[in-house]
Amino acid sequence: MDRPRFGNNNNNNKTTNYNMKVNNIKRQAGLTLIEVTLVIAVLLGLISVLFIGVAAYKQGSDRAKCVLNIATVQKAVRSFQNMYDKRNGDVLAKTDIAGAGKMIEVEPTCPDPDGSYTWQTAIPDAGVACIDCDLAGTKDHVPSSVSGW
Repeated sequence: MDRPRFGNNNNNNKTTNYNMKVNNIKRQAGLTLIEVTLVIAVLLGLISVLFIGVAAYKQGSDRAKCVLNIATVQKAVRSFQNMYDKRNGDVLAKTDIAGAGKMIEVEPTCPDPDGSYTWQTAIPDAGVACIDCDLAGTKDHVPSSVSGW
């Protein structure tokens, strides 16, 4: 025997449908832990690529500064040679070129913390640099061409 039902069944169905919609909305509103972890992993990967690029840029700029320092000293030595009527092979001291009131006000230093310059003790022939960076072999701190120097 069926039990008689009291009340309106339509209202009960509406409440159930509303509750199901609310529950579905709550589930879709946020991100799961796996999704958040994947987003963080992707961001960390992109940041690491950025740091690698910045390090390569810094090495390239250090090399360019070093080559520019070598070229500047070379020009200063040639100017000193012309001003004081010096010849190739004449004695050349670092203090003749770099220092207060000299051709170069401040003695150049290699921008790489591991690098340093070796000065020649005589005015070199044309095409030979007056200073050498000790990173010339390992980090390519050497001008590509010294012809005409």
